[in-house]
Amino acid sequence: MAAKQFKTESKRILNLMIHSIYTHKEIFLRELISNASDAIDKLYYKALTDGNTGLNRDDFVIRLIPDKEKGTLTITDNGCGMTKDELETNLGTIAKSGSLNFKQDMQKKEDIEIIGQFGVGFYSAFMVSEHVTVASRAYGSDEAWKWESSGAEGYTVEPCEKAEYGTEIVLKLKPDTDDEKYSQFLDTYRLKSLVKKYSDYIRYPIKMDVEKSRPKEGSKDEYETYTENETLNSMVPLWRKNKNEITEEQYNQFYKDKFSDYENPAKTIHMYAEGVSTFHALMYIPAHAPFNFYTRDYEKGLQLYSNGVLIMDKCADLIPDYFSFVRGLVDSQDLSLNISREMLQHDRQLKLIAERLEKKIRSELETMLKNKREDYEKFFKNFGLQLKYGIYQDYGMHKDVLKDLLLFYSSTEKKMVTLKEYAGRMKESQKYIYYACGDSVDRVDKLPQTEAVKDHGCEILYMTDPVDEFAVSMLAKYGDKEFKSVSADDLGLETEEEKKEAAKKVEENKDMLAFLKDSLKGKVSNVILSQKLKTHPVCLSTNGAISMEMEKVLNSMPNAEKEKVKAQRVLEINASHPIFQKLCDLYRDDRDKLKQYASLLYTQALLIEGVPIEDPVEFSNQVCGLMIQ
Repeated sequence: MAAKQFKTESKRILNLMIHSIYTHKEIFLRELISNASDAIDKLYYKALTDGNTGLNRDDFVIRLIPDKEKGTLTITDNGCGMTKDELETNLGTIAKSGSLNFKQDMQKKEDIEIIGQFGVGFYSAFMVSEHVTVASRAYGSDEAWKWESSGAEGYTVEPCEKAEYGTEIVLKLKPDTDDEKYSQFLDTYRLKSLVKKYSDYIRYPIKMDVEKSRPKEGSKDEYETYTENETLNSMVPLWRKNKNEITEEQYNQFYKDKFSDYENPAKTIHMYAEGVSTFHALMYIPAHAPFNFYTRDYEKGLQLYSNGVLIMDKCADLIPDYFSFVRGLVDSQDLSLNISREMLQHDRQLKLIAERLEKKIRSELETMLKNKREDYEKFFKNFGLQLKYGIYQDYGMHKDVLKDLLLFYSSTEKKMVTLKEYAGRMKESQKYIYYACGDSVDRVDKLPQTEAVKDHGCEILYMTDPVDEFAVSMLAKYGDKEFKSVSADDLGLETEEEKKEAAKKVEENKDMLAFLKDSLKGKVSNVILSQKLKTHPVCLSTNGAISMEMEKVLNSMPNAEKEKVKAQRVLEINASHPIFQKLCDLYRDDRDKLKQYASLLYTQALLIEGVPIEDPVEFSNQVCGLMIQ
């Protein structure tokens, strides 16, 4: 029989199908299994519509038959099958979808979940095959027809023998090359893994004869092989079941199997949403951070399914960066996929789904914080840093979403507290939310700058993560209360009388303070008398937006060596400390020695802040020089 030409510009389109549309050749199996599932769906729904009770859903099956000797892979189904005209129409016209037409015809009657919609999936077979044969017999027909093609040159359609209705596709695989091993698709283990990856939740059983071994009867050492017709897919997705049908053990086991984790998740989130976007979602918050979570190698994203068929393994657009620790999946029939069903054509539906997921995740975390505080604190220890980065990112755009999820160590409660809890305990006269930054809680607790705030009975939030002060700068306020570093100039704690007394003392000693500033030769922008120190002689504060802690963080980043960031440092001296009187005496009697004292006090302030000193040897020599005088 003479070959017929494909309708449309066959050679160009088929060539595009084989070489450009699909990312991975293994996708062909997903497409052919999805087509088989659609064929069964059509017959099943047609039977329901016609009132045919002779067809039982449990009788439907999809089979894979690999034959290594012949180099063929066969996919069969007992679905609706195709007539000669349907073979001509559906397979002879590239991008003609019988599934789409069926769905459009049935949509007015009921909601039908049909996977295929573009009519191109079948042609993915040519990515791995040099010849494709399709034998099909339509349900209710006595005739069977065979469609054959070796690619873009055309196809033939002729009568054939087929005992049962349904469709059988035989792929004659291409020979292996140095770059491609097509014979892998005849390996039963490889086929099982592909079904598990892409088609595990096809609603009909996918079966294949699998060779297995067992001990010979009466022998412990000898084994015999046997063949078992194995069902490769689990069929019913866990996420499509009702919550009351699923045990915690089943949720946990699914998570560990799906995401290769050895530990049960900290939280399971199972949701179903209807409306503009209808979808199922099953998400998990891990009990521990992956080893590469805070590295560039970590890839965020949820698995994306369309009617139970895996479309993307990690869809990053489904969750924001600050919730990137969430693992799980989304299954929706409303997605607008591109022609290969590997990507999305446009993101409107995806954005709607992402918005719902974000609200749900936040709500679940707030519930955990409220009802299971200990569990939440464990979660925050693992992933709180990511929430803080979320506050800082995008110029604080997400701060209202995240601010009530933050925890900081409290100077008075001696434990982690929320901003809401802090604000609820504030004194009526307290103007600011006070915070202090450092490498650890113990180190922050000993900072000289905290003394005055503590003496006034005010709570201080200890911020020990590098991103903390940057996040706070984006928050700016919580409610109507501003954040204020304990290192700031005006802490709002002094009375008017104390301010006047301090101003008078500054005026009396302004010449000496100017001398100290000059003697430090540009290391500080100013030397002042401190209003925050009580027992310590000296500390550092800053002018401008960059604090000492920010300076340390920014200068520790990659490429920071090229251009060092420097805060405008202010040396603060305690006028109530005995050292101040010594400075006054030296200003009057020995200004050369006063310069040495200024250098020592500045270096001491650096050490208190945890900032490396420029010349440790010089500092040691100065100390020894003063000790022997």
